[in-house]
Amino acid sequence: MNLHKKKLEEISQDGSFKRQTNRFTVPFGQGKGELPIESGRYRLLWSAACPWAHRAVIVRRILGLEDAISLGTASPMRPAIGRVDWEFSLDDGNKDPVLGTQYVSEVYLNADPEYSGRPTVPVMVDIKKKKAVNNDYFKLTNYFETVWSPFHKENAPDLYPEHLRNEIDELNDKIFHDVNNGVYKCGFAQSQEAYEESFDQLFSRLDELEERLSEQRFLHGGFITDSDVRLYTTLARFDAAYYNGFNTNLNLLREMPNLWAYARDLYQTPGFGDTTDFDAIKRHYHLSITINPDSTDSRILPKGPDLSLWNTPHDREKVSGRDEKYLI
Repeated sequence: MNLHKKKLEEISQDGSFKRQTNRFTVPFGQGKGELPIESGRYRLLWSAACPWAHRAVIVRRILGLEDAISLGTASPMRPAIGRVDWEFSLDDGNKDPVLGTQYVSEVYLNADPEYSGRPTVPVMVDIKKKKAVNNDYFKLTNYFETVWSPFHKENAPDLYPEHLRNEIDELNDKIFHDVNNGVYKCGFAQSQEAYEESFDQLFSRLDELEERLSEQRFLHGGFITDSDVRLYTTLARFDAAYYNGFNTNLNLLREMPNLWAYARDLYQTPGFGDTTDFDAIKRHYHLSITINPDSTDSRILPKGPDLSLWNTPHDREKVSGRDEKYLI
């Protein structure tokens, strides 16, 4: 399995980064051919460094799915094994205590022995079979918010209200292409032209979101939705990792007043800040392997930024308040 080769295939001829498609996308649900909704059947694998995995963990926490879906945590430091992978080196014996696996790639190969893509997190794993069943990070939070509702905690907020789903989906798509994946397109670009195009798209979209948040507390009004979860995980990593690590250095997050106050508002909300591990984020992006598993370059862990600022008052309740129906 040459995961290094697969990673390089994500760089187009023009030097732009094209993220690989997800391999395991069978939806969760009660329909024929869908993955059954069963408490205790699945384990969610993540790393605290990864923004795609982080948003699934935020939603799991907010909705109270922790008893229904267990959590396995891979190290933010990728193993130096000649390929891109995730390792359970934080656990005793360097193995996930439930699955008994050392690397995330194992559950992918258990599901498909011919799998040659990067093993990504988040991934939902059938515990008994030790097989990856869904790594569709784009839709996973939506499954948690809808078909997993029988296992939501009492009075769980509706992060994906039916009357707003089209609007949420439309904004999520823009956030994904220009912001969530936009920082990666900047960081992994291998031509100046591809980098500058992604850079301009990123900051153009951030300017739009800055303006949008000048008139409402959250992206869709006075309550938190799935869109806010998706934007937050990129904002939380912006100054600590992307600004210098991925050359997204037009503005720091804290230089964009509405986005900065909005991010602190979310950080201080249960489910967001308590699942945000800045040390893991910094170590992954500055000390660990990203695009080249064979690199031996020396790396320095930046001392900043000042993380205490995340706990300073944000005053966002003055913008449009918070709808009590969606109080978290």
